[in-house]
Amino acid sequence: MKKTRTKNNWIKEHLSDKYVQKAQHEGYRSRAAYKLIEINAKYNLVKKNNRIVDLGSAPGSWSQALSSIIGESGEIFAIDLLPMEGVKNTTFIQGDFQDNAILDQLELLLKNQPVDLVISDMAPNISGNKTRDQALIIGLNELSLEFAKDWLKPKGNFLVKTFMGSGFEEFVKTMKNVFKRVIIKKPESSRDRSAEFFLIGLEKL
Repeated sequence: MKKTRTKNNWIKEHLSDKYVQKAQHEGYRSRAAYKLIEINAKYNLVKKNNRIVDLGSAPGSWSQALSSIIGESGEIFAIDLLPMEGVKNTTFIQGDFQDNAILDQLELLLKNQPVDLVISDMAPNISGNKTRDQALIIGLNELSLEFAKDWLKPKGNFLVKTFMGSGFEEFVKTMKNVFKRVIIKKPESSRDRSAEFFLIGLEKL
């Protein structure tokens, strides 16, 4: 009974969430779109005609938000373990970014041309073991940063979801060696109870 009540409370809260309602009204696949929209409005990460890699892209709300900005000549390359319905100007690969074969497939699509922005909303399957879960998220953060280092243009930008805990400060220091400016941001559209933060790397050195 308690589990059912908790689930019902979550559904009620979710449906009354203003960002959920706004996403439904504006056609975004999830409320997560507004995290990217809010960050971009402040830091101008995305520009017309940009080439962008979207890691952990499903269900596609970030790709949707990006597509509306980059225009007809922009390109998005998205990847996720889960399936994702098509988004305009977006090439999607379903697979594990940690799998070298999938990474090779993504890099082949890039045709040896650098990109303007790498974004990562990747997160591990949460086990409830905070030490293990934190190590996994930092591991994904590090993989996405390594990819950004290899593929971003000079002065390109990087956005990654993370959680504060073991390894966080060290990861921030590593980012500061790659970008002119590093910002820690929790968007207004991120739920208060969520432990997530976003790290923004501006202008790759």
